[in-house]
Amino acid sequence: MYAVFARYRGRSRRRADHVRASAEALSSLENVGDVSVVGVEELQATPETAVATTTLVLALLAAGDWAMGIGVCPRAKTADSATSAAQSVLGKGGRAGTVKVRVRTNDPAGKPFGDDISAAFTLLHHVISRRSPEGREATSLVRAGWTQVEVAEELGVSKQAINQRLQAAGWHAEEAGWSLAVHLLERANEL
Repeated sequence: MYAVFARYRGRSRRRADHVRASAEALSSLENVGDVSVVGVEELQATPETAVATTTLVLALLAAGDWAMGIGVCPRAKTADSATSAAQSVLGKGGRAGTVKVRVRTNDPAGKPFGDDISAAFTLLHHVISRRSPEGREATSLVRAGWTQVEVAEELGVSKQAINQRLQAAGWHAEEAGWSLAVHLLERANEL
């Protein structure tokens, strides 16, 4: 069982409106389920899979204004323990772009798995945060399933230009980090 708890750390003066709009947009992500607003500046969700959890966290990292906690509770019957783990690992603070992970299990490997998952998301954040607007545009379309040829046609540039944008944006590093985060989350949920 997975849960994500996120706290807005941006500078919007209308933070409650921003958080509500974010929850609505994030709820439309595949298999993420309902993203609910908790308080004024916090969101929580219980994604169905490791892929959906990674999708949600990556979207929040790309926004750049969120601190997150992930709770993983193998063999849990309800989402309560995962949600509690996600909230408690984040604590009261949290800096934007940070992802903390707690794996609730009796297995001593739980803590190292949590640290490794957190490290994978730290690396993903590093890659994503250094992208140009053109790189963000190209990677978002490729992530949505478009081919490089389709992206080039949509943006009115050559395929080589898209390839260069993806290279500069660290697309291959993102793909590798994505796979790593998903696999670590899956393995942590099997402990």
